[in-house]
This record gives sequence, structure tokens and C-alpha cells, in this order.
Amino acid sequence: MNRHWHDLHSPAARANLYLRAASKRKVSGDRLPDDGLRCFIRVQQDNLGAYRRLCHFPDDGRLPATYPHVMAFTLQLQLMTADDFPFPLLGLVHLHNRIEVLRPLGAIEGLRFAVHAHNLQPHAKGGTFDLVTEAEDGIGLLWRETSRMLVRGLKLDGEASERADDEPETLPEATRWYADSDIGRRYAKVCGDYNPIHLSAASARLFGFPTAIAHGMWSKAMALAALRGHLPHSGYAFEVDFRKPVRLPSEVVLSASEAVPVGELRLDGHGGVLHMLGRWAPL
Repeated sequence: MNRHWHDLHSPAARANLYLRAASKRKVSGDRLPDDGLRCFIRVQQDNLGAYRRLCHFPDDGRLPATYPHVMAFTLQLQLMTADDFPFPLLGLVHLHNRIEVLRPLGAIEGLRFAVHAHNLQPHAKGGTFDLVTEAEDGIGLLWRETSRMLVRGLKLDGEASERADDEPETLPEATRWYADSDIGRRYAKVCGDYNPIHLSAASARLFGFPTAIAHGMWSKAMALAALRGHLPHSGYAFEVDFRKPVRLPSEVVLSASEAVPVGELRLDGHGGVLHMLGRWAPL
């Protein structure tokens, strides 16, 4: 595919993008646009410090592996609220997230991001597509993220692929944490993701959730921070499948393999609720 790239001086104002997102409630097509967005984005040190504190990352001179996702979030929002993007942003479900750290994320003042969507596929509950975000420095590509998003109710030709429901065997507990009732608002303030399902019980109920739920990328970041001793500085992939949402407030338990080059993790709640499965491996 010959992708048509739009080079931006800066992403659009986030408030305007949320207004666009709120105004679109229906699917308008079944083809993803060929366009992609590119933009250089600087690291905001105050925001980086707030993110480290929120997700329990140390200040070790490197960007947390999940932080480029935060830097690129507005650019992703702009792509998915464009006139030619066929799916409403509100209602998309984040099923899977894979981050690849190709080179160390140290001594970085800014990154050039490229964002596009592709790989539209049928799913038992609608259709899925992959939102791909890549980050380059002056040498070349050093970070990549693939987020698989579910469009509920979308009708596509073809058979839906079966999801493997295999779960890892019992893993030793690594840590546990309490997700308090305002973590969604605190994450939104730092990372810009003001999806109503995360902000309060009242706003979450408008979208069918009995309580507010934690951001999936906050849960992933907390797991990555807790397991950072298991991982090298670069040359690895860290991916998770999001299962049942973490209802706020609640306690969750992170279990993981011992420190080996390849490992597995799971995030569980009380009552046998599985929130997240994950794995890491060298590239």
C-alpha cells in the first residue's frame, strides 16, 4: 500500500479533537483510510515526571517504555477523528497492546512519530483494526506500538479468527496495588485520555459500565514498572491482552514469571476476575 503521509508542525488542539469525537456516534464505512500522520513531538519534562510518579517508574534517565504512547496520544486522536476515518472513537475497545523497544530510550529530547491504521479484520463482536505508532530519533526507528481496537457491531465479509483462550499456569505473585476511585481522572490529567468510562461512575454508566474503570494503559504501565528488573534496556517486546476491565475502586494482583528472557504475566482481581494477560520476549 502506498500510504499518504501528512506532516504536521504540531498536533491539533486536544479539546477540538474531543468535540469531534463526541459528534460522531455511528459507523460511516468499512474501509480504513490510506492516510497517516507524522509529527515531531518534544518531551515535556514536567509531564514526564508526573507520569513516572503516577505509574511508579524511577527517574533513571530513560523514558518509560509506555511513555511514547502518551506523547503520541493526541496524534492518534487526530487520526481517528478525521473526516475520512469510518469509526466513532467513543465505543472503541482496546483489546491488545504490543510495544517494541528497539533501542534504549535514553537522552531523548523529542521523537518523530508516525501514526496509521491498517489490518481491518472480522471479529466475533464486530471488526478489529491495528493502530500503529512508530517513533524515530536522528538515527532511525527505536520504538513501535501496535494497538488492536474492536469496533463493536461492524459487519465485515469473512470469518472471524478464533481467539486463543489459553492462560498461563499459576505464576508467582510479583506485587499488588490498589486502584482507587479517582485513578482514571488522575491518569487523564497526565496522559490526556478523557474517555468518560474512566472518569466517574455517572459518566461510565452512560456507556453501559456500572462504575468507572481504570485505563488499560495505566494497568500495563504499572505492570511494566513493577517488572522492569525482568527486562533489558532495549531489544524486547512487551505485550498484553486486555480482558475484563478493572472496576474502580479495587485491588489487583500482578503475577509473573521469574526474571528470564521470555516471560508471562497476569493481572487478577478478587473473585477470579482476569483483567490482563501478557508476555515479554527478546526481539
